[in-house]
Amino acid sequence: MGMNLKSFPEKITSRIRHAFRRENLPRNRAARIALGSALAVGGVAGAILPVLGIWMLPLGIAVLSVDIPGVRRFVRKTKVKWGNVRGRKTARA
Repeated sequence: MGMNLKSFPEKITSRIRHAFRRENLPRNRAARIALGSALAVGGVAGAILPVLGIWMLPLGIAVLSVDIPGVRRFVRKTKVKWGNVRGRKTARA
């Protein structure tokens, strides 16, 4: 049994993929939720303020989906719907 259980949690890191890049997320759950919330709020404000961008909203939702099951279900359902819509468009062409 070559696995050391004391070092097991330190090897697990949360990662998200955004714009063909993989980004590491903070290991602390509270920090991930704070980061995701800040990005989502900044994305909503990005519709009004030019410095912030609407790109922050999907990134914030992706970060929040790591820890919040309701957001994770929303992201999964959206991906399935988007895949079905894209599949229908390519099937028609």
